[in-house]
Amino acid sequence: MVKSRFAVFGTGRYGAQIALSLAKRGAEVYTFDIQPERAELLKEDVALAITLDSTNKRALKAQSVQDMEAAVVAIGENFEATVLTTLNLLDLGIPRIIVRANDKNQHRILKSLGVKEILSPESEVAEVVSERLINPSIRGFLQLPDEYEIAEIKAPPNCFGRTLKDIALSARYELRLITIRREFQEMIDGETTITEHIIGLPQMDTEIQETDTLVVFGSLKAVKKFLDINA
Repeated sequence: MVKSRFAVFGTGRYGAQIALSLAKRGAEVYTFDIQPERAELLKEDVALAITLDSTNKRALKAQSVQDMEAAVVAIGENFEATVLTTLNLLDLGIPRIIVRANDKNQHRILKSLGVKEILSPESEVAEVVSERLINPSIRGFLQLPDEYEIAEIKAPPNCFGRTLKDIALSARYELRLITIRREFQEMIDGETTITEHIIGLPQMDTEIQETDTLVVFGSLKAVKKFLDINA
């Protein structure tokens, strides 16, 4: 089985936690930081820890960063380096890029660059980020005691157009559906905009749509079983 390959840029406390969490989940992790001492601290725990200036696109290409499945930019102390690194990764065509933002202004700037996944370290712990990378269909989760969690998962293809009664989350997968987040087209200030709303208490005849996010309660094992069977 081929391991997933991820790059983590910026290995301060937050970036290092993400890298270590990914490595513990069996991923092949490459870390990049301009400070040699940070690479030294991680070299025994990840596939490769490299001292590198990630604002230099030529240096990134020399390390075959363009072949990674996804990249996390967790540079916390230098937003200019975050922006330049992100632009380099976008130019290199990395399929999935997750970038750290420390405030609303940084979030707005990154969004304007075309970044679709933006991290807020205050609310997204490293374990959640790594789980999102390993399982792209899991958009977020809240870890609970005894290996249970509340997870937000992208509706898998085999569920499109089927009712909740037919899917039988509880009987077949030991999952409880809490609610559904659904996308709608709305007119706002004269423009068609995609907005997301909660379907409070879905009924058994509710049909799952392609853009739905299911909010479920259960074990991570049950969530993965449901996603694998219905992929």
